[in-house]
Amino acid sequence: MNTLRIFTAFLLLLAAFSCKNQTAEKKADDPAPDLEPYQNYSLSIDERVDDLISRLTLDEKAKQMVNAAEAIPRLDIPEYNWWNECLHGVARSGRATVFPQPIGMAATFDPDLIFRVATAISDEARAIHNVAIGRGDRSQYKGLTFWTPNVNIFRDPRWGRGQETYGEDPFLSGALGAAFVKGLQGDDPHYMKAAACAKHYAVHSGPEGLRHHFDAVVSDKDLYETYLPAFKALVDADVEIVMCAYNRTNGKPCCGSETLLMQILRDDWGFNGHVVSDCGAIADIYRNHKYTKTPEESVALAIKNQVNLNCGSAYKCIPSAVEQGLLTEAEVDEALRGLLRTRFKLGLMDPYELNPYNSIPVSVIHSDAHKLLSRETARKSVVLLKNKNNVLPLRKDLKRGVFVTGPMAGNIDVLIGNYYGPSDDLVTFYEGIVGKVDNGVSVFYKHGVLFNQENLNPADWSTGRAKVTGATIAVLGISGLIEGEEGESIASTARGDREDIGLPESQLNYLKKLRKIAPNKPIIVVLTGGSPIACPEVQELADAVLFAWYPGEQGGNAVADIIFGDAVPSGRLPVTFPASLKQLPPYEDYSMIGRTYRYMEQAPLYPFGFGLSYTTFEYSNISLSKSEIEKGESVTAKVTITNTGSFDAEEVVQLYITDKKASFRVPFYSLKGIRKVALKQGESKEVVFDITENTMSSINDEGRAVIEPGEIIVYIGGSSPCQRSKELGVENIRQASIFIKQPQ
Repeated sequence: MNTLRIFTAFLLLLAAFSCKNQTAEKKADDPAPDLEPYQNYSLSIDERVDDLISRLTLDEKAKQMVNAAEAIPRLDIPEYNWWNECLHGVARSGRATVFPQPIGMAATFDPDLIFRVATAISDEARAIHNVAIGRGDRSQYKGLTFWTPNVNIFRDPRWGRGQETYGEDPFLSGALGAAFVKGLQGDDPHYMKAAACAKHYAVHSGPEGLRHHFDAVVSDKDLYETYLPAFKALVDADVEIVMCAYNRTNGKPCCGSETLLMQILRDDWGFNGHVVSDCGAIADIYRNHKYTKTPEESVALAIKNQVNLNCGSAYKCIPSAVEQGLLTEAEVDEALRGLLRTRFKLGLMDPYELNPYNSIPVSVIHSDAHKLLSRETARKSVVLLKNKNNVLPLRKDLKRGVFVTGPMAGNIDVLIGNYYGPSDDLVTFYEGIVGKVDNGVSVFYKHGVLFNQENLNPADWSTGRAKVTGATIAVLGISGLIEGEEGESIASTARGDREDIGLPESQLNYLKKLRKIAPNKPIIVVLTGGSPIACPEVQELADAVLFAWYPGEQGGNAVADIIFGDAVPSGRLPVTFPASLKQLPPYEDYSMIGRTYRYMEQAPLYPFGFGLSYTTFEYSNISLSKSEIEKGESVTAKVTITNTGSFDAEEVVQLYITDKKASFRVPFYSLKGIRKVALKQGESKEVVFDITENTMSSINDEGRAVIEPGEIIVYIGGSSPCQRSKELGVENIRQASIFIKQPQ
């Protein structure tokens, strides 16, 4: 049967490509004269879109511009629901592979891996869509327009949705987000596999409880230096959709801002896809921002600024807005035109057999290959924060067995994060550990402590196990109960945000008990969460600390792979871990002063880019092709990396730039390059970076990229080049200087 299915799929794929090639050959002859122009796949998309719009009534146009677009039977146009999600796997559409949460994917520092993940997700997305269409199911979450990735900057660890992002750095967020977009949208020259979306545009990262009426006030410098670059990177990667945010930015609603939507997005960046509002954001313009007085005024404001699609129902007021003279039908047509192009690009208006993506078989959904990819990604996302006396990896034949404890050890919530799909193969940390040790090795398990309150029963038998077993693995941390989107986190007192960024006190007290009863036994702490946890006590009490994020369905296997030495940790922190809440500026302040590794003056608990390995790396022979240049010239930087330890491993090579002579405020350091390098024991490799004019430029107070004469320092190493990295054992950071000449 498997051979028959494979052969059948091959024939379908061959037929699809054959049809498509025949179509291309016949375009000039108009192979389908009996078709209406909008149905004629030999015409250009613009010709077809214009013809379709010319046939629609104003009421029909309005109904196409909301997320649940109605069918138009007289034109044989089926209904289409634009709303779908695939943050880290196809969500809410039936069984699918669950990959690590994006903050965990960010910890891999590996765009190539994220491209592979997104490619797997889009394969499953197409297969699920094909099955749904075959059943006549065109409901929500069955379409091909996916509102992801989230490339907002994780500027403050209190933000509950920071877990959905790629961290605090604009360069890293842009590189990983662009890779995800390319993997999701595919590379067919005629059809898009799925449509990706850059969200939430722009200057949007909490507070969750205020997002519907909040005004994020930001300087031009911070706007162009921090909040916009990742969006620009995704536009450069041809992202099809941009989602405008709930909040205002500098007084103007993001879904009605001429500055953001027309001047920057359309005119400066050349974006030619469609813009969708966040769900209910058009109604927010008059209800909560009080920026307009009526629904019709809000609709007119959004459409005039080319918000093509309304997630919500406000656009049903389009006919009324036209009748009141607030809009012209020509303006409606222009907005609808941009929206319909996406539908045609996806092949949703063409014969089914022409699109090669319609041949993707159902067998890709939650396939063994995708589960292995999820496990690989989770392994590469885990960050080793401490490894005292090389206590890790543990032996699989550990004498006296292992004690697994903590409220997250058997918890599936900490695997799946948010915006997830259902999986029938969720592997908890406890299960992963049980499956890893040798036969005959005892694995004891107790929950040990309640998630966020002290145990109600004073009789606690669990801690005694730490005294008699060979090692204790305590799985602690936080979950989606305490951090997430506005209405999801039922244990949050701040609508999904965190008011305290520490480990829940009950868990910390439990760890102290374990340490007291087993002062000389190894205690390995695995921390879960989607945001930084200020936990200096854990760093002090534990022998080893691993940060596992929300690692996806195979998270338990992945962490066990690392604990027992079948994989070497290579994850790096995509966010700074403060030592305490006191180190953070006010949450509602969007200035970058004092925030993230680029502007934080106080020493963090763990710095951006930090992560340990089971092996050691030596950096040597750093060199620049030129040490003195004219403005506009580029430089090549080289460095040799050697694996000097006893494990084959991967190293994340990071390049940072700082301008020592700038006449305006600049970051202490800025990440400008990353390479993931695999090295066997004793092996050396040369890594090369191209340092361009764009790499060396800084954003001035007016928001412009400039290069001033003076010294630019280049750092290459295994972490951000701050003093705290060195204190934690990262000595492998080398530097060199580029001198930019004064213009003659």
